[in-house]
Amino acid sequence: MEKIKKDDLTIKERIDEKIEELEKYLGEFQQIDIPEFEEYQNDFKIKAICERYFEKIIEVIIPISLFLIRLRKFDSPEDEDHIFLILSKNRIISEDLAKRLKDAKDMRNIIVHNYPRVEDIIVYTAVTEEIFKDAQDFLEVIKKKVNLK
Repeated sequence: MEKIKKDDLTIKERIDEKIEELEKYLGEFQQIDIPEFEEYQNDFKIKAICERYFEKIIEVIIPISLFLIRLRKFDSPEDEDHIFLILSKNRIISEDLAKRLKDAKDMRNIIVHNYPRVEDIIVYTAVTEEIFKDAQDFLEVIKKKVNLK
């Protein structure tokens, strides 16, 4: 049996903390009553809430991924664009999920940097149809394959 190093335990604890944080955000996000697109588009408050939760969810998935890369001693990513690719290459997540998470990370960057040409319908689709499912898929895989919780 492989001996667990103190640093590894700390990393596992950090991953567990981040998983709890992600579950909390997903639970809160699920309670938001997101209206149909026309109403969403005209409601700056609901748009701001949805965008902020989208941002928070991705900003927790990234460190979970980085901690896992470190724990498993995979090659370090050159930048954020390579995080999910590394997990995919090492068979932690599927190529499809890696692509979806990278796309979500890119959408987070668009939201955070408030690009003026971003269309509400693209953000709305990401918020209502993609981020929750992608985050749930990520959690399920991490919990099963890595056996952290």
